Amino acid sequence: MYVCICKQVKERDIVDAAENGANHIREVRECTGLGTQCGKCARYAKEVFREAQAKAQEMAGMFSAA
Repeated sequence: MYVCICKQVKERDIVDAAENGANHIREVRECTGLGTQCGKCARYAKEVFREAQAKAQEMAGMFSAA
C-alpha cells in the first residue's frame, strides 16, 4: 500500500529501510523523499517505521539469543 502518494513510497519501502538498519524516519525521508512534498503521510509513515523497527529489533534479538 502507498504511504506517500506524492513520492510513490510504499509501506514495503519503509519496512525494508527499518530491516536494513535505518535508525530514524529521517533516514527513510532522505532516501525516498517521503513526506517532503505535502507532508500528509508523515504521521502514518512514522507509525509504520516504528512498528517495522520494533519487529526488526525483535527478530535480531531472537537470532542473537540462539
